[in-house]
Amino acid sequence: MAKPVSIEVWNPNGKYRVVSTKPMPGTRWINLLIEQDCRVEICTQKKTILSVEDIIALIGDKCDGVIGQLTEDWGETLFAALSRAGGKAFSNMAVGYNNVDVNAANKYGIAVGNTPGVLTETTAELAASLSLAAARRIVEADEFMRAGLYDGWLPNLFVGNLLKGQTVGVIGAGRIGSAYARMMVEGFKMNLIYYDLYQATRLEKFVTAYGQFLKANGEQPVTWKRASSMDEVLREADVISLHPVLDKTTYHLINKERLATMKKEAILVNCSRGPVIDEVALVEHLKQNPMFRVGLDVFEDEPYMKPGLSEMKNAIVVPHIASASKWTREGMATLAALNVLGKIKGYPIWGNPNQVEPFLNENAQPPAASPSIVNSKALGKIKISNVGTVCLTISGYP
Repeated sequence: MAKPVSIEVWNPNGKYRVVSTKPMPGTRWINLLIEQDCRVEICTQKKTILSVEDIIALIGDKCDGVIGQLTEDWGETLFAALSRAGGKAFSNMAVGYNNVDVNAANKYGIAVGNTPGVLTETTAELAASLSLAAARRIVEADEFMRAGLYDGWLPNLFVGNLLKGQTVGVIGAGRIGSAYARMMVEGFKMNLIYYDLYQATRLEKFVTAYGQFLKANGEQPVTWKRASSMDEVLREADVISLHPVLDKTTYHLINKERLATMKKEAILVNCSRGPVIDEVALVEHLKQNPMFRVGLDVFEDEPYMKPGLSEMKNAIVVPHIASASKWTREGMATLAALNVLGKIKGYPIWGNPNQVEPFLNENAQPPAASPSIVNSKALGKIKISNVGTVCLTISGYP
């Protein structure tokens, strides 16, 4: 039996009990729940990752909904406990939900929320930052200075790669991949090669228009190319950023064989999902190719790194901070809270979970809807369009 966990309580006499397994940025999410008569309990336990037993203790005998984190194992045990406590909703404070057994949630009739639509630019910015930091060896140079090793300018000191005129490769040209591509093309005048199952028409038009602008001003125009395979991107690009979903087809997408096809001085960036890269193979490749560089925000066995990765000077590693801008994290907290609140209050589901600006406007009340419920179809929920039209079907979305 887990020991009782420490909590902070807001609005102790609220009708509905909502638990957050972690303190989250900002206070708007708390205020929105309080305004709708919720008692909000926030776990303040000094523990990075709560165990299943810890969360069961938090849920207790009566709980209407839980806001959780992607580090937690939300499966049969937790959904059963939440159901016994009368719970109706769980929301990850994350766009991904690989930590959630959605089938188990369906079994107990519990809505599962996530927070898309608010991470696109923030995540793309970090991918661009890692690309630039790796290309110009910024982390290595910073460590060199702090160690007191700099004793004067040298012609060969921390020579890196010029991005201008090189080719950026994007694997997965969805919202984040396309935003990253635009940043690299416009910011550094890079050419683009991308691979996606679907044509990224808007991205292609953007690169074409920017190329025409450069040409009109006497500069070399940028170009784009849609690759016929992922391997074509790996062979041709100088900087490659990974933006696929994680499923059985993308597990270890980047392995020993594919690393070997990349340029010796290529840069590989991953802000998507850790298991997309075979980390053991990556460490070996970094050892054998000192001018090959990587920038990683996610890891195969997070929060751990495979042995040897932390020792690689040609690897930049950061602790899953792609969404860590104030605006984005506060927005994620708000969306997660509203997912839970919407289910408690019987609100319909928002029609487009990637267009969530109305929920984030601090100068207005948010729509009476749950921003994003991933299992709404399975639970047969009402859908509301962005302009307020309600559609009801027995089985789910029309």
